[in-house]
Amino acid sequence: MIPKIILSAGPHATRRTIGYLFGKGRANEHIDPHLVASWNGFAPDPGRSPHRDPKDAMAQLVAQLDQPVKMLGDKAPKDIVWHCPVRAAPEDPILTDAQWADIARRIVAAAGIAPAGDEHACRWVAVRHADDHIHIAATLVRQDGRRPERGYDQRAVQREARRIEIDYGLRRLKQGDGTGAKRPTSKEHFKARRLGQDAATRDVLRLRVRRAVAAAADEAELFALLEATDVIVRLKLGPSGDALGCNFALPGDTNDKGEPVFYAGSTLSPDLSLPKIRKSLAITGSEPATARPGNPWHQATAAAERIPHHLTHDDDHAAQGQLVALGATLDLLPVAAPAALRAELERAAAAFERATRSRITADLASTRALHRSVQVIWRDRPQERDGTGLAMLLDSVLTAVAFAVHWHRTRQHAQQEAAAAQALVHLQTVYGQVAEPVLAGLAQRTPSDQTKRRFAHHLQEAVPEHAERILNDVSWDALATVLAEAEAAGHNAATVLDQALGQRTLDDAHSPARALTWRIRRLGERHVPSPRAQAAAHPTVGVPLQQRPPARRR
Repeated sequence: MIPKIILSAGPHATRRTIGYLFGKGRANEHIDPHLVASWNGFAPDPGRSPHRDPKDAMAQLVAQLDQPVKMLGDKAPKDIVWHCPVRAAPEDPILTDAQWADIARRIVAAAGIAPAGDEHACRWVAVRHADDHIHIAATLVRQDGRRPERGYDQRAVQREARRIEIDYGLRRLKQGDGTGAKRPTSKEHFKARRLGQDAATRDVLRLRVRRAVAAAADEAELFALLEATDVIVRLKLGPSGDALGCNFALPGDTNDKGEPVFYAGSTLSPDLSLPKIRKSLAITGSEPATARPGNPWHQATAAAERIPHHLTHDDDHAAQGQLVALGATLDLLPVAAPAALRAELERAAAAFERATRSRITADLASTRALHRSVQVIWRDRPQERDGTGLAMLLDSVLTAVAFAVHWHRTRQHAQQEAAAAQALVHLQTVYGQVAEPVLAGLAQRTPSDQTKRRFAHHLQEAVPEHAERILNDVSWDALATVLAEAEAAGHNAATVLDQALGQRTLDDAHSPARALTWRIRRLGERHVPSPRAQAAAHPTVGVPLQQRPPARRR
């Protein structure tokens, strides 16, 4: 259940609000507007007054609501109307008018608008014009002329909504910490529907601006990328002429004068204000995102593989920075992925966006490697001969997101935990579509049984605790293939296997065989060391397996 508080000012605020609540709605969505509850239980109901003109009933209701405000004259508060839509989830049961009336009374009591038993509280009404929600409207002067005590009413109302969900068996939402992005209003949803958009303008802009910030190396490139994706940017200039903020709009989203409807970056998301964008670019974009020697898919994968270690061992600020970088990676991945995968990857990015923010300030200093390698992938679209780049990066991202779920859970970040868990579901869907054909192609080139037995011996010595699971995995043939290909390129299979095992524990890998396949694939494409270097790195090379010392457990 989602309550949202809106304040309205001006001498006609009450009339405007009540007029909207009992009107047809902006898309004729108000089918049967009527009162379900009021401050005194017998307020005029413009929606259910068959023997009088609804306009007369509406004028009487507005006059009664405004009476305490008019009594104060010039001393009345600036904000006159407290308006709170309360919406149930689509899968919730349809509540009766009596149930919505009870919910309305609990909400106004929690907010301090009308505490239970207070005969001098504010005047209020609850209007229902759809199965799934009501609107509560109150005037912000008590009947004794005082102001209501509604300190932190948004938090109080949210807490009460969580209790209502339990009492009525409704979908239980997660308690937030105030760092979530602003949700589109009903008006914005209806407008998007009229414009033929799949999502509200606010959500479209947030996705495009986040993607541009993730891709840009500096502010000039950021604005160029936004222009290239049909985002209109309007800068807010200070007296010196310097840009202090920026607003964003879509060309087709206009007001009744035909002008673009602009959204401030901070209202799209708390981390999209111009100062925060600049701070992010200063840290992650301090050097051009030019291609470094090596495969950028491999570099991004290696950086993503280190995220679980950062989340487990670094302080909270560095760990939060890793989550920001992980979110930027997910923002850019859809652009670099095949068209058939983009929609699901965009859903993953949209879900994980909530997991990138908390009350913990992010330290981005250790995230440059991941940012730059993903930027190179976005710019250059490097292709691999069998498409393993995306598969191995997704494998490491999946593990990182799973650790993000646990990290948020241990810090009681309920909304962020749920968001990361939802992103994980989308990523698993994509990973299955990407990895299966790649692994099947590798398995078709599996080496001889003799070679596979030799590799199996290496595994049993190096990781006896995982060997049986790996050898029985359907990906074992693919793993044997990449080991054989590494050998054919001049590497020593035992050395490469030890290096792959040393990169990160297999204890938390969903499939150790797959994890090793991607690691060895990366290692096998590196420059082959000299025989002397190989012997130094792996002194048992050339020594019969039965004469080697016992392998250390990992």
